[in-house]
Amino acid sequence: MSTAYAELVQAMQLYFDGFHEGDVETLQKVFHPNCHLISGTGGTLVDDPMPAVYDRVRGRTAPAAAGQPRHDHILSIDLAGPECALVTCRIAIAPKLFTDYLNFVKLDGQWRIVSKVFTWVKIKDAAGAHPAATAQAAE
Repeated sequence: MSTAYAELVQAMQLYFDGFHEGDVETLQKVFHPNCHLISGTGGTLVDDPMPAVYDRVRGRTAPAAAGQPRHDHILSIDLAGPECALVTCRIAIAPKLFTDYLNFVKLDGQWRIVSKVFTWVKIKDAAGAHPAATAQAAE
């Protein structure tokens, strides 16, 4: 398991880069095709399969192209064994700051996200602020 943390950090870089650059091909390297993105923000259950997520990514201006600052931050990595982990992170796609709970499974030697549960708050003033401070101020 000594390399698992480094491998998960590498997988998270794909995750962060894919969303920031709006690159579906990069995201497909880290998400399992059967993954769903689930949220209850606002009191309504959202359950999106990956094709819907990829369509949304393709259909919007990428944060990088819009000149948005990055707020990528791994908050924790909980390694439950050699093939199962939970990564908690923050990521921003203006005007939202997301907290994501990413369930990873190692399949065929590669860490893949098999489920994602997330919530978000509006970014009040992300310029120069740490994402955790911004989220607390928004609550």
